[in-house]
Amino acid sequence: MKQHSRPPVPEREGADGLIEGRNAVMEALRAGTPIDKLYLARGETDGTLGRLAAAARAQGVVVVDADRRKLDSMSRTHSHQGAIAVAAVRAYAQVDDLLAIARERGEPPLLVVCDGLSDPHNLGAVIRTAECAGAHGVILPKRRSAGLTAVVAKTSAGAVSHLPVARVANLPALLDQLKREGIWVFGTAADGSTGLYEADLKGPAAIVIGSEGAGMGRLVREQCDFLLSIPLRGRVSSLNASTAAAIVLYEAVRQRT
Repeated sequence: MKQHSRPPVPEREGADGLIEGRNAVMEALRAGTPIDKLYLARGETDGTLGRLAAAARAQGVVVVDADRRKLDSMSRTHSHQGAIAVAAVRAYAQVDDLLAIARERGEPPLLVVCDGLSDPHNLGAVIRTAECAGAHGVILPKRRSAGLTAVVAKTSAGAVSHLPVARVANLPALLDQLKREGIWVFGTAADGSTGLYEADLKGPAAIVIGSEGAGMGRLVREQCDFLLSIPLRGRVSSLNASTAAAIVLYEAVRQRT
């Protein structure tokens, strides 16, 4: 798998990974700095913002139209000029990179797919657990998801430096592709018809973790071969997303040991 070194940090990037101002964002894009998302002021007709958007999209960066109030609340410098980029702590991998790692280790693939985890603390915890459990990588959607931000890196306790994370534009299509390559897709759902301890997780597996509130999206759910339910014995009806991921991953570890 290719290793990515991070280019020099732009002068106006803060400790939280924000790059503010039109020139600073453009220089970051030109330097190849990994960018998670670019927020641009909605309704602006300035050609510079249009060029920023085009340059960002050409590099696969998610561009988000935001109102001025949101940008003002995000800004640390108070001179964002309608453009704030959120730097990624490392470059995203390709899904093929994750599968290549499994082949190199001589192991059946074990992937974690996060369907819309918007809380960076939850995502960081999932990445940390996945790395500890020996998973071969994590896959995120480009939109409606936290990315590899400074908060995620901190919560992962450094795991983002060791575990590759890929981003895809279309999760259902990705899951369909994985199934055609012989990987079983296990979704986690409170109403799942397969008990966790009845599932066979020893073979090639992709474990799908739904969002904090709504769980898996309908199209993602339809791509799952099995819907796993974790036994709950108390009065609370659901588990935190990162906790559910840990329980399922370590059942896979137990079965594979």
